[in-house]
Amino acid sequence: MASRAYAPVAEERFRMPSPVYQDVGRDKFTATAENPFKVVREDPVSTFSIDVDTASYSFVRASLNRNVLPQPAAVRTEEMVNYFPYSYVSARSADQPFSTNVAVFPSPWTAGRKLVRIGIRGYEIQRATRPRANLVFLIDTSGSMNAPNKLPLVKQSLAMLLDQLDANDRVSIVTYAGSAGTALEPTRASEKDRILAVIDRLGAGGSTAGAEGIRQAYALAEANLDPRGVNRVILATDGDFNVGITNQDELKGYIERERGKGVFLSVLGFGMGNYNDALMQALAQNGNGAAAYIDTVSEARKTLVDEATSTLFPIAKDVKIQVEFNPATVAEYRLIGYETRMLAREDFDNDKVDAGDVGSGQTVTAIYEVVPVGGPRSIGDLRYSQPAPVADRVASRGSEYGFVKIRYKLPKSDTSRLISTPIDRTSEALRFEDAPRDARFATGVAAFAELLRGGKNNGSMTYDDVLRIVTATRGEDDFGYRTEFVQLVRAAKSAGALARLER
Repeated sequence: MASRAYAPVAEERFRMPSPVYQDVGRDKFTATAENPFKVVREDPVSTFSIDVDTASYSFVRASLNRNVLPQPAAVRTEEMVNYFPYSYVSARSADQPFSTNVAVFPSPWTAGRKLVRIGIRGYEIQRATRPRANLVFLIDTSGSMNAPNKLPLVKQSLAMLLDQLDANDRVSIVTYAGSAGTALEPTRASEKDRILAVIDRLGAGGSTAGAEGIRQAYALAEANLDPRGVNRVILATDGDFNVGITNQDELKGYIERERGKGVFLSVLGFGMGNYNDALMQALAQNGNGAAAYIDTVSEARKTLVDEATSTLFPIAKDVKIQVEFNPATVAEYRLIGYETRMLAREDFDNDKVDAGDVGSGQTVTAIYEVVPVGGPRSIGDLRYSQPAPVADRVASRGSEYGFVKIRYKLPKSDTSRLISTPIDRTSEALRFEDAPRDARFATGVAAFAELLRGGKNNGSMTYDDVLRIVTATRGEDDFGYRTEFVQLVRAAKSAGALARLER
């Protein structure tokens, strides 16, 4: 379906005459310590929830485009890595919606250590067979949204998304400022002019009754619930809730209950200076949806046009990964990123524990750094805890580094399924240069993110080293995402030098 060009004139015509809202330095992020190395003999199992959010990457880009290094808490390594699509083998069917791709290769920042890249790709739903969508656009029209990179960009973004819907999909609009209200009752997506006219008339002003807006949006979605379709609230906001329920745990609990009724929540973040990332991450993670940050029209096109099916249509929910490392071959390991997605070992087999979702055709990547037995350890042995005799180890599986298990539920099921694969020598490259190109590029992105967070575990890695890796692994790059990333690394190097001069 052809995209509709959204006229910027309409944005100016309906903009409130009040001064543009400006706020600086009130962006809210949750600081999380990096995952540490763990000793395999003591703690061989690593469990986490899938994460396909990309908000961190876009926020980092917006900061660097202003020649400012992002605050470390704004950088989530897994979201940086998963911003990019990777060429993993497609899944065969909707019933087994994942393919698993494992690669092992030398770490480029610490000699003697290895990286384990785990990649999965979701089954891609064809447009002709995808389910109907019942969408409620929940739009923040409070005073804090009165800035060029907020409400006007929201309007452009939703207009782009509208063009990706089928005629029988339904759209509703709820707005909130000092109070909340329904701006558009459920309307077939074929009535584009009517829907665009409502979006056109939106203006910003007032306080932020976000919680009441969420209540009304869910009520509207439930009143029109399609039991065979996708039912989703799409929240567009800078996350500044100041009227109604402002307690984050209370909001999370409410959204968890609504999730159980079959309505998911996705979050689109806008603006800087007053951006509440901490709240938006909590809402998206508990609402079985993804969080994206829209800083440009190009990002809106990527999220809501190029990747519309993966944004809107899940192929699996409550997706968890568990890796068991083999003490015969691996001494230590650390998971790079996913700090906010860690799960207890027993959560993996518990179908009542919520986890992340994967959309149609989406790729997800996780990277572990491992220390082989005999390699450069980061944690010394304890006096009273000595290695088990070789005879006590799993000698029959001595060639394996570990074992990957993925547990997931189909979108309309409450019972999980399991797929698994070994991490063995057949997946190993002896030189970093011989590793799959996508694996090397993802490694460069992860190294960059870790440098922005402080570089605690990056050894002697520098921005120049990152540039060498990602410049050599851009590949075809049809959409230019990887080329843009190279420029961001250069921008970070310049911003870092400027920051040192100012000190």
